[in-house]
Amino acid sequence: MKNIDYKILFELMKNAKTSDRQLAKKLGVSQPTVTRRRARLEKEVIDGYTAIPRWDKLGYEILAVTLVRAPLRLGAENTMKDAIEKSTQWLKKQPNVIFGGECRGMGMTGVMFSLHKNYAALDEFLTSHRLQLGHFLEEVNTIIVNLTGKAVYRPLSLKYLAET
Repeated sequence: MKNIDYKILFELMKNAKTSDRQLAKKLGVSQPTVTRRRARLEKEVIDGYTAIPRWDKLGYEILAVTLVRAPLRLGAENTMKDAIEKSTQWLKKQPNVIFGGECRGMGMTGVMFSLHKNYAALDEFLTSHRLQLGHFLEEVNTIIVNLTGKAVYRPLSLKYLAET
């Protein structure tokens, strides 16, 4: 990617609604250049555009960060491939999971971020997780973040990356 591509990308991370004309003016290039480069970025780099809401205004009170540890080897009846496939399928069925992936550190092997309307919804979610995938896991730890009130010091946004 060229420098102009990064500049366009960072401006879009700050505000994806910015028009090509506005981007061109801000970056000091022509509007056709922005349009052409933006199209290439959308094809090769940009995964999608999304609005990031104020979660508490939508009724979500809790962000849960769940860390799991799966054994390096599973019993004869379960293969690692089966565990990954079943975990992936389970995650795809959970609309409140906003990220799930492998991780390293603190002895953990997986991480999941999920949003919940209240503690009862979180408890139901974690119970389902344990019932469906618990036999693949050695340890599960969940950290909960209160999304309401004054405890959110920096809201979730990608615009901060663009400021680096």
